[in-house]
Amino acid sequence: MGVLVGRKAPKFTASAVINGEEIVEDFSLDQYLGKKHVILFFYPKDFTFVCPTELHAFQEKLDAFKAKGVEVVAVSTDTEQSHWGWLQMPKSEGGIQGITYPIVADTNKTISTNYDVLAGEYDYNEEGELIASGEMVAYRGLFLIDKEGVVRHQLVNDLPLGRNVDEALRMVDALQFFEAKGEVCPANWSEGKEGMSGTHEGVASYLSKN
Repeated sequence: MGVLVGRKAPKFTASAVINGEEIVEDFSLDQYLGKKHVILFFYPKDFTFVCPTELHAFQEKLDAFKAKGVEVVAVSTDTEQSHWGWLQMPKSEGGIQGITYPIVADTNKTISTNYDVLAGEYDYNEEGELIASGEMVAYRGLFLIDKEGVVRHQLVNDLPLGRNVDEALRMVDALQFFEAKGEVCPANWSEGKEGMSGTHEGVASYLSKN
């Protein structure tokens, strides 16, 4: 599927751990339609090294996201039981205790496949046996989804490369600025800066001031 920007975010219903402790079987992004923007991010594995730094970084900024009307949701290909177990482990021991946003279990890998962030490849050999090359885990994908369920921004990092949560917040600000004012956001735009109108005159005016 490749680039999802401008398209409806693929729907899913899956098991997830919410509020850091409760397992639900029918978690879906549909609950946010018409109400909230969503940051949906994928990470490779529970009980690893880079992943907890990202999950904790999103938790540290969770109030900032919520203040902007944004829900944060994480996904990996681990089971909901694995998520729950990791959530019971203290941060000092490499765990993610204290994470309160939903963590979805993509155990059949369909969510990662539909968002085109699944690493590894699989096929069938001449004997009809299923074979795979590489680990079938999710790349570090991130998707900003608007209230209508449309993907407005996406970013995919390779497994060793952690993300910048402040950049995710900046993209939320940019989208909401455009939605509110109808002005576009130039290079290195951040909250509080001027936007540009979508005309040659608007561009010229902006450039003359900067």
